Amino acid sequence: MGWAKQAVVSLAVISLATIAFAQTRDEGWKRCTSEDSGERISGCTAIIEAARESKDNLAKAYNNRGTAYDDKGDYDRAIQDYDQAIRLNPNDAGAFNNRGYSYGRRKDYDHAIADYDEAIRLNPNYAEAYNNRGIVYRHKGDYDRAINDYNEAIRLKPKYAAAWDSRCWCRAIAGQLQEALSDCNESLRLQPNDGHTLDSRGFAYLKMRKYAEAIADYDAALKVSPNLASSFYGRGLAKGATGDKAGADADIAAARQIKPGIAENFKQYGIVDP
Repeated sequence: MGWAKQAVVSLAVISLATIAFAQTRDEGWKRCTSEDSGERISGCTAIIEAARESKDNLAKAYNNRGTAYDDKGDYDRAIQDYDQAIRLNPNDAGAFNNRGYSYGRRKDYDHAIADYDEAIRLNPNYAEAYNNRGIVYRHKGDYDRAINDYNEAIRLKPKYAAAWDSRCWCRAIAGQLQEALSDCNESLRLQPNDGHTLDSRGFAYLKMRKYAEAIADYDAALKVSPNLASSFYGRGLAKGATGDKAGADADIAAARQIKPGIAENFKQYGIVDP
């Protein structure tokens, strides 16, 4: 009888422990998939440190924590987490895409392209990976390859507003201004009032010397995204071209305050600060 009672007590303790772990696990995953970066880091860390998940789930936790470090601009830690996610699940195209993003933000473009290549090999219909690889090619100044990747992203996902915007911006840099304008209009049709797309269309208008239209788009972009350096800078150039020197000086100063290298960026795009 004594042994039987002890067994019942032990089973009860194990059952309570299992319930407690399940509750902790559920709470950890809730935080690991949170929109808040800090919550995501703490929740995923708890899951990883518990080490009681399958390989696939641990890979997911590493990947999710990597995206949280991405959000915070900590690309080295993000890459370390994506390394672990890929080690645990080498067929996860999403982890390669995410690591490529971190490499790209760190300006390690060759590694970024290699990761996007692998993401696309694993998932040939991965529109986001094509778009992201196109952005890296644009940063490298290879506009033809960039536009080809945006074409593929749009073919795979015709309602992908970000890819239309990406191609608009790249075409504007490359001097394909009417095509750029058409792409930005389609992006804004799919996602109205997007600050970055308004900025892209403002840039296309700026290069077309349609200064009133450029200023209107930059005004609208800054209402949505008040710290967009390129909109301040582009608007400053447009104002300067229309004779508003005070407005131009103020906008260009604001742009440089946000992003000190903004003038060099625009120089690369074919526009020089007068």
